[in-house]
Amino acid sequence: MQRIIIRNVSIFDGTGAPLRAGAVVVRDGRITAISNDSEVGSVADSVEIDGQGGTLMPGLIEAHAHLSWGSSVEKIYHQFMLPADELRVATLRNARVLLDHGFTSAFSAGALGDTLEVELRDQIAAGATPGPRLRASTIERSPQGGEGVETGKKVSMEGRGADAMRAFVQRCAGWGIDTVKLVISGEDALLPGSSQHILYDEAEVVAACDEARRHGLNVAAHTQAAEAVKIALRSGVDVLYHCSYADEEALDMLEAERDRIFVAPAIGVIVATLEAAPPPHIDMRSMKEMAKPVIENTRRLIPELKRRGVRVLPGGDYGFPFNPNGRNARDLQHFVELYGYTPAEALVAATKLGGEIMGLGNELGQVKQGYLADLLLVDGDPTEDVRILQDKDRLRMIMQGGKLHKAPAAALATA
Repeated sequence: MQRIIIRNVSIFDGTGAPLRAGAVVVRDGRITAISNDSEVGSVADSVEIDGQGGTLMPGLIEAHAHLSWGSSVEKIYHQFMLPADELRVATLRNARVLLDHGFTSAFSAGALGDTLEVELRDQIAAGATPGPRLRASTIERSPQGGEGVETGKKVSMEGRGADAMRAFVQRCAGWGIDTVKLVISGEDALLPGSSQHILYDEAEVVAACDEARRHGLNVAAHTQAAEAVKIALRSGVDVLYHCSYADEEALDMLEAERDRIFVAPAIGVIVATLEAAPPPHIDMRSMKEMAKPVIENTRRLIPELKRRGVRVLPGGDYGFPFNPNGRNARDLQHFVELYGYTPAEALVAATKLGGEIMGLGNELGQVKQGYLADLLLVDGDPTEDVRILQDKDRLRMIMQGGKLHKAPAAALATA
C-alpha cells in the first residue's frame, strides 16, 4: 500500500493530551510514524497531504448503532419496518452515511434481521461497500409478548428460561454475529411505565452471558430500571445502555465493574424526542413526557459515573425519522452541554474509549504509532467546539485503514 504523509496538522491523539503540531505517516493501513514536519522527508511514490493547519484526529466511533433502522439525513422513513429489499438498501445507505460523517467504526445495539449486519460487516471489511468497522448484532431479544422494545420479527425469539436463552445465543454464534442484545427492562417511550418492568429473570440473563462467553460474543443490554442494571452486572453483561434510573447501589456496582463494562446513555434520542415537531396525526406527547425525567436523571448520573471512572460513551439510538442516522455527532455536544464534559473529554469518549468497546483498544481510537490509520482531518479545532464535527463539509479527509474514503483533493500531491 502506498505511503501517505499528512503534514501541517495539529494532532489530537485521542488521549485528551493537548494538540501538537506535526506530521503523520501511514503505510499498509497503519500509522508508522508521528513526528515534526521537518523530520519527515519526502519519499518517491508517496502521497503527501497538506493539512493546511487543520486538526488530525482518530475516526469517531459510534457505541450504540442501529444501521438497519431506516431513517438517515438522506432519506426519512415514516414506518419502522421496511420490506426486505428496501431494508437492505437503507442499511447499506446508513453505513455509508455514518462513514461520510466521520464514524469509521460502530458497535451495533441491535439489527432488524438475523444476519443483515453480519453480511454488511463482511462486505465493509472486504471493501465491497463503504461503512464503519462494525461489531454486528442481531435482533434485540425481548420475551415473546413482553412489554419490551419491539424492533423486529420474533421467529428466533420464542421461549423462556435458561435453556431457551442458551439456544438463542447458540443460533447467534452460528449466524456469525459479534454481539447479543437483550432487552432486560422495558421502554417508557413505547409503553409508559414499562421502564420499570423487568422482562427477564436473572437466571435467563446469566445463561445468555455464560453461553456468549463460551462462543466469544459480547452481550449488550437495554437497562432502564435500577434492578435491570443490577441484573445485567451480576450476570456478566458487557455493555449497558441507558441506565437512566440507576440508584446508589447500581452506581456502586457499575463502579466496581468499571474496568470490564461500558455504559452508553443514548441521550441523542431523548433530546431529539423533546425537539421533535411531528405532523398532527402523530402523537408524541407521551414520549415527550417520558423523556423529561431521563434528561434530569442522566444529568446527575453520567457526571457521577465519569467521576467514578466508568467508561461512558456517546451513541444515541439514531435511525428514527426524528433522530436520523448521520446526526450521530450531536451526542458529543450533548456530553458537553448536558453532562459537563470538556470538548476534549467528549472526543476521548468517542475515540479512545470507542476503540476499547470495539475490542481493539490496543490498535484503534488513537493517533499512535502502530495503530490502525482511521483518521479525520477537520477544518477547525473540535477540542474547542465539538459542534463542528456535525458539519460533514468540515471533514476534509476521512481515512479508514489507510484508505481515503474522502480525500482533500486540492491538498493532494505525489512526491
